[in-house]
Amino acid sequence: MPYYESVFVARPDISAAQVEALTESMKEVVAGTGGSVTKTEYWGLKALAYRIKKSRKGHYSLLNLDAPAEAVAEMERNLRLNEDVIRYMTIRVEAPDEEPSIMMRNKGSRDDRPRREHGRDGGRDGGRDGGRDGGNRADAPSASADDSSNSTAEADKGDN
Repeated sequence: MPYYESVFVARPDISAAQVEALTESMKEVVAGTGGSVTKTEYWGLKALAYRIKKSRKGHYSLLNLDAPAEAVAEMERNLRLNEDVIRYMTIRVEAPDEEPSIMMRNKGSRDDRPRREHGRDGGRDGGRDGGRDGGNRADAPSASADDSSNSTAEADKGDN
């Protein structure tokens, strides 16, 4: 049988347990029509790229399927009819992926990222200009007295 990956996004106002129940019902639909679900993953509540049906977030869930096309069509029909599902997408793949998806692999490493400590731009002054203060930075090297006298003398020569 062909292999498929299906991801659906559920409304953000339902609970994670309701999303798991929805996933189980889709597994039963696929099993009832002659297919099997080889792997399921719940990716959690994530921000959407754009608003969908007035929602900015959604519960993401992945199903790896080993099923005939009729089973996939029936599962998609049930996803269309369910009012809790706001989007779904199913693609055909060459072989099932037994490893955790990239979303699950990145889930643990997300907490290891360094946090910003100062303001929006990461600067120490907390200002919005990103440290552009006209060159009067305390850590910038200052010009020596010899450099300033040479530049003044050269400026005077240009006036003649």
